[in-house]
Amino acid sequence: MATHRSIVVLSGAGVSAESGISTFRGVNGLWNNHRIEEVASPEGFARDPDLVHRFYNLRRRQLLDPQTRPNAAHLALARLERSFPGEFMLVTQNIDDLHERAGSSRLIHMHGELLKARCGACETVAVRYDDIDSADTCGHCGARRALRPHVVWFGEMPMRLEEIYTALGGCDLFLAVGTSGHVHPAAGFVDVARRAGAATVEVNLETSVTESMFQRRILGAAAAVLPVLVDELLDGTR
Repeated sequence: MATHRSIVVLSGAGVSAESGISTFRGVNGLWNNHRIEEVASPEGFARDPDLVHRFYNLRRRQLLDPQTRPNAAHLALARLERSFPGEFMLVTQNIDDLHERAGSSRLIHMHGELLKARCGACETVAVRYDDIDSADTCGHCGARRALRPHVVWFGEMPMRLEEIYTALGGCDLFLAVGTSGHVHPAAGFVDVARRAGAATVEVNLETSVTESMFQRRILGAAAAVLPVLVDELLDGTR
């Protein structure tokens, strides 16, 4: 593979699924017992904050279970960041912290972070490892009943999009891993990168909605095939 000077990686639910994190659209997905608008929209939160907090508290407990660990795909992306001599950005749609645990640091959580809470009154964001209750008080401003999960819900704008689009416009390799291509604006990132002249590669367990837009497609479990691809990319820099 040709040598690259700037890489942007997009990771999706398929990467974390291999660590046991439930996906949203799979056979046993998180939505099976909930409608999306109930637990992942501002309207749902306003209607029943207790239900929404219970939903995310369960997700948080799953993430903090000692059995939930980064897999070989997370570790491979951390190794790519560490060893690649050019510019690198990892953009994840996942709200877990498995990339950080694997060692990634040049990372943007475009859909927020499960282990953080945000105050609706003062917008302060704070780390939370315990359950969040609708009656909790903000530790910064003292507001009651104002805390919400620090995640992007349907109808809300993803985080740090300007930085992401700047990186996409300057990269010469765009790599998408474990993402279905259903969710916008992330589904359109490949088009932005292509227009900028970047090579595009997709790693996925199965064919995605946007697979025709990628120059190269690699089917297989990310934990199995991504370490090989990272070896290939780093060989081109030696």
